[in-house]
This record gives sequence, structure tokens and C-alpha cells, in this order.
Amino acid sequence: SGLMGEDPKGIPNNLVPYVAQVAIGKRALVHVYGNDYPTHDGTGVRDYIHVMDLASGHVAALAWMNGRTGVEIFNLGTGKGSSVLDVIKAFSKACGRDIPYKIEARRSGDIAENYANCDKAAREMGWKAKYTIEDMCRDSWNWQSHNPNGYEDEA
Repeated sequence: SGLMGEDPKGIPNNLVPYVAQVAIGKRALVHVYGNDYPTHDGTGVRDYIHVMDLASGHVAALAWMNGRTGVEIFNLGTGKGSSVLDVIKAFSKACGRDIPYKIEARRSGDIAENYANCDKAAREMGWKAKYTIEDMCRDSWNWQSHNPNGYEDEA
């Protein structure tokens, strides 16, 4: 929906709010660290989950826990990876303009791909992510474009 959004203080550590700040003009460009990974476009691949999917996963976990004791671990994610350039492309589509970016050297310690295996959450809790990267970028843009200064606009 985009009624609420991520409003990090300072420079965002996460890709989607960083790209949103570039789209709104708060930052000049997205720094893409590495384009020589063994991925479909050479950029790092991660599992980006829509906050609504994460929330529904938590609700599903609470329902699953009802009456149970002990500890269980469930991965919540899409189970699919999206590259940095995939996210930039999806955000460009959402906001209707190209997102400027610059390819930089790889960062030490970064790996090519990292995404969740959510089979256990699906099997035991009946939970599965529903939103796409396009949905996430659309909703993020909807909020950011209506709140260019974040929650400061509401004061």
C-alpha cells in the first residue's frame, strides 16, 4: 500500500531505502559493489522480503506456536534472489525514471548469492511470501514519493 515506509536515519544500510532516496533526489546515485559475480547480471543476489510478508510470517509463527513449547527456527523470505540491478530496474519501473548507479569494486566479505530456504515455513506453518520485488518497490516508492523527508513531513 505504501501507507507506511522505512525512514532510516543517516545513510540507509539496506538497498531498497537507499534506492528510494536516490529516486527522490536525496542521494545522487546507487553504488553497486561488484559486477563480476557469477550471477545472471554480475551483481550480488539477495532475498528481499516485503514487510507485509514478513509481518504475515510472524503472525503465522505465533499461530503455529500456540500450545507448543520448545524452540524452532523458520526462515522467512521469498526463497528467490534478486540482484542489485534487478532491484534498481524494478524501482525505476515503479517511479517512472531511470535510477542512476555506478559500478564500484567489490566489498570485502560480500558473497555472490544469499537467499532463504523457506520450505519448512511453508510445510509446517503454511506460510509463503506473496509479494514480488516489483510490489516492494512500488509500495516503497508510493510512500517515499509522498514523504520525501520521511516522517519529518508529518510533524
